[in-house]
Amino acid sequence: MKLKKNIAISESGFVFDPSTGESFSLNQVGREILELLRRNVPLENIRITLQEKYEVDDLSFEKYYFDFINTLKHFNLIEDE
Repeated sequence: MKLKKNIAISESGFVFDPSTGESFSLNQVGREILELLRRNVPLENIRITLQEKYEVDDLSFEKYYFDFINTLKHFNLIEDE
């Protein structure tokens, strides 16, 4: 997954898509995931980073991560590689 290049993300979790004019608000974890996607960090490294920081198990990580990715796809904020 790759975050679209024109997506703007603020430190407070505000996301803006200039191609549609839509904006979104994310929590801290969502913002961190978007930043990792922007840097093209592989899924396994995203998993390790978030599991260490938030002490989440594999099953919970996968559920929440892929739910979040599906939401990003729905709003056309990421593109498949």
